[in-house]
Amino acid sequence: MRVVCLNNISPTGLNEFTKKYEIIDDLTKAELIVVRSAQMHDIDLPKKLLAIARAGAGVNNIPLDKMAEAGVVVFNTPGANANGVKELVIAGLLIASRDIVGGVNWVKANQTDEAISKSIEKAKVAFGGNEIFGKTIGVIGLGAVGGKVAEACFNLGMKVIGFDPYLSDEARSTLPNEIMLTDNLDQIYKVSDFMSLHLPLLDSTRYMMNEEVFEKVKPGCTLLNFSRDALVDDDDLEQAIASGKIKKYVTDFPNYKTANMENVICIPHLGASTEESEENCAYMACHELMKFVETGTIMNSVNYPRIDPGKQESVSRIVVLHQKEDLMVQFMDILFNKPVLNIITKTKGSKSVTIFDIDEDIPLDCLHKFKELEGVIRVRKIS
Repeated sequence: MRVVCLNNISPTGLNEFTKKYEIIDDLTKAELIVVRSAQMHDIDLPKKLLAIARAGAGVNNIPLDKMAEAGVVVFNTPGANANGVKELVIAGLLIASRDIVGGVNWVKANQTDEAISKSIEKAKVAFGGNEIFGKTIGVIGLGAVGGKVAEACFNLGMKVIGFDPYLSDEARSTLPNEIMLTDNLDQIYKVSDFMSLHLPLLDSTRYMMNEEVFEKVKPGCTLLNFSRDALVDDDDLEQAIASGKIKKYVTDFPNYKTANMENVICIPHLGASTEESEENCAYMACHELMKFVETGTIMNSVNYPRIDPGKQESVSRIVVLHQKEDLMVQFMDILFNKPVLNIITKTKGSKSVTIFDIDEDIPLDCLHKFKELEGVIRVRKIS
């Protein structure tokens, strides 16, 4: 099975691939792809491509619908880089509160002053800042990263209020009981000294931080954005900073406007750029691909349903990717008189996956009959 890496991927992760897999450079021959930030929307992909694994959480660089229609399963690695991002959020919180950046820049600018140790005593008053202990932070989105940020802030002595309408019972149970949860964002805007965004970029979240929201926030609030820059309307942000509604804006996704804006601290997309995060993401991505190839299992896919057929104990396993339409009658007509041991089917949106375990070798003509059915996107046999 031939694998192409579109970015530099951690060797620690790539070494997880067994001898069945070959890392190559020729994209035209790829059957599997591992990617980080490379833009794939305009790339012509080979017809033999089975799956793409994004070594990270965001998948804006991958044309998901196009891949789904081509029968290419797209995976991501949620949570693999969560600790690295969490630590950078806490760093952003602290440098915004204490003006550490301003202080460090002052020292750099005055490094030739032989009396700098004395000069510091007069200059440092400009960079004193505030402590975060006892302050309130609103964490919007309590997923893999947001949940860790909420817990870390609580452990630092902050009051934490969280918002996540999709929070699972499992995730909820991991949060300290003292963290207040709300289903009303206005409540977060009203009381938060800091707000931290941990949301995917969707049509519903694009520019969610806008003039209307900034009018509601507590004056002097610091906004932290380690998710995506387009969650914030930059023009409205600039006005909110000028009016004092937003004291500081800290982002890991700078653009030309925010990089040139007053009271903005721009970090060059370092959230997941730790050695540990890159290793974790690569490890997870490689194992997702291998498990899909070898068993048909789909975990953490963003364009196909989660499905786990378990260990294969039959002679053949057939994996069928198809449209949502119920094709089971047609499938069973093809498999008439075949010793079918198990059937599992799952649906997500407009796409479905059906897996058959059959206790005999399935000939090619049988697979061709599956492929000829209207609504079937891809058929693959695992022996």
